[in-house]
Amino acid sequence: MNQTLSVSSLNNQIKSLLETTFLHVSVEGEVSRPTYHSSGHLYFILKDADSSISCVMFKGNNKALKFQVEEGMAVVIHGSISVFSPRGTYQINCMMMEPSGSGALAKAYEQLKAKLGAKGYFDVERKKALPRFIRHIALVTSGTGAALQDMLRVATKRWPLVKITLLDTLVQGEGAKFSIASNIAKADTLGVDVIIVGRGGGTVEDLWAFNEEVVADAIFASQTPIVSAVGHEIDYVISDFVADLRASTPSAAIEMILPDSVEMLQRIDSMMERYTLISGRILRSKEESLEHLKRLFAKRSIDEKLSLWKNEISILQSQYNDKIALLHREKSRQVSLLQEQIHFQTRQNLAKKEQLLSSYTLALNSKEPTREQKECYAQIVKEGKKIALEKIDEGETFELQTPHTILKAKAVEKRTLKQE
Repeated sequence: MNQTLSVSSLNNQIKSLLETTFLHVSVEGEVSRPTYHSSGHLYFILKDADSSISCVMFKGNNKALKFQVEEGMAVVIHGSISVFSPRGTYQINCMMMEPSGSGALAKAYEQLKAKLGAKGYFDVERKKALPRFIRHIALVTSGTGAALQDMLRVATKRWPLVKITLLDTLVQGEGAKFSIASNIAKADTLGVDVIIVGRGGGTVEDLWAFNEEVVADAIFASQTPIVSAVGHEIDYVISDFVADLRASTPSAAIEMILPDSVEMLQRIDSMMERYTLISGRILRSKEESLEHLKRLFAKRSIDEKLSLWKNEISILQSQYNDKIALLHREKSRQVSLLQEQIHFQTRQNLAKKEQLLSSYTLALNSKEPTREQKECYAQIVKEGKKIALEKIDEGETFELQTPHTILKAKAVEKRTLKQE
C-alpha cells in the first residue's frame, strides 16, 4: 500500500523533482499579458497554440533587458522551472529573453527608434543650425580613445585657432549611458559653439550606450547644437537621429564643422582681389558721382541762383523799360493827336466865336446910340419890367433908369405925335 502524503509533502517532492530536472530550459512562445510590477519584476504568460505557462523575470534580470516586452511578441526565454509550494503552481523563472527571429539589441533599437520618432525627437524642424564660424568645441568622448586623437589631429591641421574642451566620458559598458548624458548636460552650460558626442568603431554592444533613451533625452534637451559621431560610416545609432548633425566618423565631424585653413586663406586672397577690384570700381563710380554732384551744386549754389535771379531781374527790367517806352511813345502819339485836335477845335471855336462876336459888335454898334445920345437916354421900367413909353398912360407911375440913376416919375399928360 502506498504511503499517504500531506499536500505540503507532495508539493515539496514535486518542487524538488521539477526544479532539479528542469534546471536549464529554453522555451519559445508568444508573450501574453505582460505586467511590469512596481517592484521592478516582470510577469507574463508564454503560450503557443495549445498550451501556456506562467513566467516571471525578477528585477535584476529585467533591468538588463534591452527591449520592452509587448503583447503578442514572439520570444525565446532561458531560465529554470520553479514551484510555489503553498499553491502547488509552477512557473518559469526567466533569466534571459530575446526576440524570436531577431536579436534583443535589434529589437530594442527598433522599439526606441519608433518611440522617439513618435515624440518628435527626429523632426527636422527642431534641429538647430551650426554656426558658420566655430570658435569653441566641446568633445564628449573618452579621454584615452583613438577617436580623440583623430579629432585633435584633424582640428590642428584644419583650423588651429579653434578652442577644444574635453569632457572625459565613459563611452562603453555599464554606466556609460549616464556618463554620456551627464557630460552632454554639462557641455551645454559651457557656452561652446557646438558639442561633438562620439567614439570610435566597435560592435553593436560596444556602441550600445548611444542607443539608450537617457542619451537621446540629453541630446534633445540641449540648447547647443550637437554633432553625433559614433563608430564608422555604416554604424547608425539613436544619437545620430536625435542630434542636429550626423557625422560618419569622429574625424569626419571635425572636417564637417571646421573650415580648411589653406582653403580659407585661398578664399581670403580671392576675396581680397575681388574686394580690390570692386572697391576700385566703387571708388571710380563714387568719384564720377561726386564730380556730377559738384557740377550740380555749382549750378544750384546760392551764388549761381543769385546770378540767375539777377539775370532774370535784368531781363524783366529791360522788358519793363521796353514796355514803358512803348507805352510812352503810344501815349505821346495819342497826346500829340489830342493836342492837335484840341488846337484845331479851339481854333475853330475861336474863329466861330470871333465871327459871332464881330456880328454882335456890328449889331450892337448899329443899334447903340452915340455917347452924347447915351447921356440923354434912360430906360423906362414899370413894375420891375422894361416897358415902352407908348404903353404908359396918363396918371401911371414908372421909373427912369440909367446905369447910375433911378428916377421915379408920373405921367401928367400923354400926347401922341403925328408921324410925317
